[in-house]
Amino acid sequence: MIQKSGEVTSGLTLPVSRDEIRESFYQEGLIRFDETPCPHFDLRRDLTPDTWSRFAARARIPDDMEPLTALENLHLVREGRMTHAGAWLLADDITRYSQQAGVTCALLCGVTKTQILDLKNFTGDLYTIYQDCVSFAQAKLNTALIPHLRGRHERLELPDGALREALVNAIAHRDYRSSANVQMYLFRDRLEIVTPGGLPAGMREEDLGIKSVPRNRLLFSMFQRMGMVEQIGSGIRRIRQKCLDYGVAEPLIEVSENWVTTTFRRPAAPSAGGAGTGMTRPGAQQTEVREGTKSAPSRHQVSILRNCRTGKSIREIMAHAGRRDRTKFRHQVMQPLLDAGWLAMTIPDKPTSSRQKYRLTAAGRQVLAEMQAAE
Repeated sequence: MIQKSGEVTSGLTLPVSRDEIRESFYQEGLIRFDETPCPHFDLRRDLTPDTWSRFAARARIPDDMEPLTALENLHLVREGRMTHAGAWLLADDITRYSQQAGVTCALLCGVTKTQILDLKNFTGDLYTIYQDCVSFAQAKLNTALIPHLRGRHERLELPDGALREALVNAIAHRDYRSSANVQMYLFRDRLEIVTPGGLPAGMREEDLGIKSVPRNRLLFSMFQRMGMVEQIGSGIRRIRQKCLDYGVAEPLIEVSENWVTTTFRRPAAPSAGGAGTGMTRPGAQQTEVREGTKSAPSRHQVSILRNCRTGKSIREIMAHAGRRDRTKFRHQVMQPLLDAGWLAMTIPDKPTSSRQKYRLTAAGRQVLAEMQAAE
């Protein structure tokens, strides 16, 4: 019997094909697809003045630098040929160069994919695709109008910064040789970002949030240059911390051989405290958050916020406030502060945990700073 992969049987060896060798190199991270030449990108035809101007502004290229020189310095052009990373960043339509490189965003009715309310396929260049996905999420998620001393501001139900990090990770680390594309699904109870390709070579599930092994190293470095990535290896840590600071549950990250799925649980719609609600745009709900008729925290609330600069249990907060009825205190005092985004639970998935504590958020610190400035 003759076996492949260079194994010797009965004195015969069947050579491994060139495609099998190349695939092995890809799997081991010895060849990076984003650094390979893109056969469909013609520098004379596709590198137009408009395309270059748009890219140069995002990548902070000096005005007096010649395009080809800049692209070579950035390693996006090698030996006179545009790399895949370069093609994806300068594309008018990315599917001309990689058929499944776009991103699909869908708004679903309920908690399954049975009924689609809105569907968008974004296929520009990768930077534009990223911005389009962020805009889609912002338009479809609920917002609350949070009063403060100088007026009020909109608060998205999920932290914008965490969503941006998760989308950048999906676009930067996906396997662009896959026949699938990145997908973002917005269900009634959750937002899912699905990335094809599994984890890159050398990365284990337990490494998530600890180290970074970019599958598309050249593309990732360009995302850094464009300000889309803050620091290598800290993206998942920042996502988790931003969710904690915002007072929502950390995302669930599920890994399989061919997929990585990041799931953000959507919090329940905030209590309006008697205020009306209205649909401000398709798929999104906007609610004005108030405590009674007040448009700013009362002196009693400010005292609680100041007490929670470090994590406090509800028993400690009640003792500080001189209250004894835990049910009423939780409903009448704590819940409005949580709804306003000024306080956050340290264990948001288990609201009644005996180890639960409450901590001041970034929004809460801003409110205190405004109160102090006004005094």
